[in-house]
Amino acid sequence: WEMLNRNPCDAVDPPKAARGLMHTYDLDQTAELIEAMRPTRMLVPTLLAVLCGMRRGEVAALRWKNIDLVAGQLAILESAEQVASKVRYKTPKSGKGRTLALSASLVEELRAHRLRQAEELLKVGVRLSDNTFVVAQADGTPLQPDTLTQDWFRKLADPSLPRIRFHDLRHAHATHMLSSGVHPKVASERLGHSKIGITLDLYSHVL
Repeated sequence: WEMLNRNPCDAVDPPKAARGLMHTYDLDQTAELIEAMRPTRMLVPTLLAVLCGMRRGEVAALRWKNIDLVAGQLAILESAEQVASKVRYKTPKSGKGRTLALSASLVEELRAHRLRQAEELLKVGVRLSDNTFVVAQADGTPLQPDTLTQDWFRKLADPSLPRIRFHDLRHAHATHMLSSGVHPKVASERLGHSKIGITLDLYSHVL
């Protein structure tokens, strides 16, 4: 009715959302997890999350054209966003892409995965190309982010490992970096945070 000159709610500080306790894996548990996932289709998604800090949507959107196995680099240019049964591909959460350096062991894992995937696709008459999704169904069709989450919880049956979310593997990567002495600015860029303050706030318990 325009009877007030100003909104009284503007003078009120909203309550801060309480941040829950962060659950993740230490280095020993991470090594145990990788070995537990090795015989499953969740091995590569797990490696990308826990060794590269990639988000679920970034893993689901990754294509072979984004990986340079010779240079040992991976470019994150897209993220898959799922609403109900529909998936759309957009820029990553920070609004821009980023390039990650890959360890020699991860490069070898990806080479082996590419070979396995090519052989698997040939059985259904599909040829692997640069546009093929790195993490995909047996016939090469993209994996939905929700399906990735469901597969994670189905495969995470090892009673010796805490039951955490797939996203918490990203936290494990960040924790391992910072506790090993990696500069927060470097960690922030690798994780794709828009500001270093986000990294410092999220992982202050490690620092």
